[in-house]
Amino acid sequence: MGKSLLPPGAGDGDNIEPVDLKKALEERYLAYALSTIMHRALPDVRDGLKPVHRRIVHAMRLLRLNPEQGFAKCARIVGEVMGKFHPHGDQSIYDALVRLAQSFSVRYPLVDGQGNFGNIDGDNAAAMRYTEARMTEVTTELLAGITEDAVDFRPTYNEEDEEPVVLPGAFPNLLANGSSGIAVGMATSVPPHNLAELCKAALHLIDHPDAEVEDLLTREPHPTDPDENMVRGPDFPTGGIIVDDFDMIAQAYKTGRGSFRVRAKWMQEDQGRGTYQIVVTEIPYGVQKARLVEKIAELLLARKLPLLDDVRDESAEDIRLVLVPKSRLVDPALLMESVFKLTELESRFPLNMNVLTRGKVPNVLSLKGVLVEWLEHRKEVLIRRSRHRLAEIERRLEILGGLLIAYLNIDEVIRIIREDDEPKKVMIARWDLTDIQAEAILNMRLRNLRKLEEFEIRKEHEALSAEKTQIEGLLASETKQWKTIRWEVEKIRDKFGSHTDLGKRRTQFADAPEHDLGDIHHAMIEKEPVTIVVSEKGWLRAMKGHMADFTSLTFKEGDKLKLAFHAQTTDKIIVFTTGGKFYTLGADRLPGGRGHGEPIRIMVDMENDQDILTAFVHDAQRRLLLVSREGYGFTVAEAEVVANTRKGKQVMNVKSPDEARLCLTVSGDHLAIVGENRKLLVFPLVEVPEMTRGKGVRLQRYKDGGVSDAKTFAMEAGLTWTDSAGRGFTRSQAELIEWIGNRAGAGRMVPKGFPRSGKFN
Repeated sequence: MGKSLLPPGAGDGDNIEPVDLKKALEERYLAYALSTIMHRALPDVRDGLKPVHRRIVHAMRLLRLNPEQGFAKCARIVGEVMGKFHPHGDQSIYDALVRLAQSFSVRYPLVDGQGNFGNIDGDNAAAMRYTEARMTEVTTELLAGITEDAVDFRPTYNEEDEEPVVLPGAFPNLLANGSSGIAVGMATSVPPHNLAELCKAALHLIDHPDAEVEDLLTREPHPTDPDENMVRGPDFPTGGIIVDDFDMIAQAYKTGRGSFRVRAKWMQEDQGRGTYQIVVTEIPYGVQKARLVEKIAELLLARKLPLLDDVRDESAEDIRLVLVPKSRLVDPALLMESVFKLTELESRFPLNMNVLTRGKVPNVLSLKGVLVEWLEHRKEVLIRRSRHRLAEIERRLEILGGLLIAYLNIDEVIRIIREDDEPKKVMIARWDLTDIQAEAILNMRLRNLRKLEEFEIRKEHEALSAEKTQIEGLLASETKQWKTIRWEVEKIRDKFGSHTDLGKRRTQFADAPEHDLGDIHHAMIEKEPVTIVVSEKGWLRAMKGHMADFTSLTFKEGDKLKLAFHAQTTDKIIVFTTGGKFYTLGADRLPGGRGHGEPIRIMVDMENDQDILTAFVHDAQRRLLLVSREGYGFTVAEAEVVANTRKGKQVMNVKSPDEARLCLTVSGDHLAIVGENRKLLVFPLVEVPEMTRGKGVRLQRYKDGGVSDAKTFAMEAGLTWTDSAGRGFTRSQAELIEWIGNRAGAGRMVPKGFPRSGKFN
């Protein structure tokens, strides 16, 4: 008998319901995705916290871990959070708690930690049984008013307790401390900002609700009072320098998406005798220092940083990375550019303000959007706290009213209490008291029967009545509400302003120095002599050193040397093909001298019907003359032919059967061109146009055949050539008179002694 597929006790399988797998998966995955988005990865725009952080802060409040009181073991806090509010792993809760205490991770730490809470090198914190924690002043501001019905509470996961849905959040914590998280199908990344600047921007928004995002940013900082600056950009706990321009920063804040380019802060330290070293004192946010030093050391070993000699980590409490240059002649700015390019000393911090608005909807908000949502939340908190206070005042006034009646009739009250069985009912009937008032009179202590007590009750009654009128006025007037919020925001700005150690701006702004990309590229390559070898079939290699004799070179069967020339590893090699295209290759990227090299078609996208015409070391100062087989040509600046992609750069337009035939460097003032028909024509170079791309103009006319060779020369020096026996010939202007003509002429038969090959050399 086969195994039963039914679970035990399932009978005949009547209880099994078929489920559409696709639908079931969709429902379950959607439930998981929503849970991740809402209850794990995305922060709430109102208090800037994710549920785990909110629960940690709430648990610490319940444990009374206030800033002025003692610390408690982190294990106790984690146990409280896990047992009552957050049914997840203790390690994940402790990791979140640790991060809130790290001054290099959080701009305004919410937890005051005692013990080993990890470091910027990436070392972990000690186990939670060793470390202790309490709240900071910043956290108390986030919680201010939580006991005054400022926010809603909801049942915890087991419905035994209650937890806040959101915290009152007296400052825009989302922007102040930043946040990052990856949910399902969406992510968030908000960098930390300066609290004083955020407060200033919020105040501006209260006064000018129609302000645009640009109005909330400061382009030029205030010269004397930093508290007058509005948002200038992120303010990372680890400092650093942002090297983006204002327009890019403004665009990022406008759309809620973008990134910030952050560089390490460095200075040049003089070592005497003209030598120096570079000291890095601040590194980009989120970069582990130990990993950074390791990476620089790896690049040094791989000889990717030829300007750098050594790296040392001399950090104690402060960061101090020492970079030693190869020699005192190295330009420090260029050295740093090469290091920035290859290491995390420059990094990009993404901005993606994808947050939960109204606690429910994920939305990408602009800077203004975040501040508006937070201010609306503050307004709601203010109204709720005011109503709560009003209800308290009304209850107290009711009691005070009853007590006053008791004082006015104190003897009668004492008599009723002494003689009546149910004094409460009698008093209620006698003086028209409420149940609460009668209860208050009965609970009064004998010592409160002093004469002074009546005076104090009247005084309290008057004060509370005045406060009641004030709160009612506040609740009735939106202008007064915004005025109160303004006062609250100013108070926060003064408490955590730029004059305080915590509030002082740490990240600075600067323009990235403009260096020629070529210079930086050179700075990243070790300069060594090489010999570039090109074979007839298009195989390239770079032999070490400058070879004097090319006869010893070996090639694949059927292949031979086309050309070879000396270069440096820092050079760019320009390759020109018969199709009129230029390709650019780094000499350092060419295969080494072992074997026969590699075919050029592996390195660049070159058509199969084209061949290499020539290759040479790039010199941006030169001009080139390009000539096609049919005798068309033009000059081009060599700087214009550099191509940065595999596709190359089409410079000379040639259509089959025509093809590019010559590529010469231009010198002198005349051009001599000779055809396959052995006719020579000489004319001034000014007649040849300079172009960046095209077919060119006709240089010489042929009935049949095409161009054989061309040469540019200075007429003063005369035209020279070498015959097959190696003898040199020179013809002066007077001797060339019959060959000098206009561009596009046919020319005349070559002079006596011209090589049979039809080439000048």
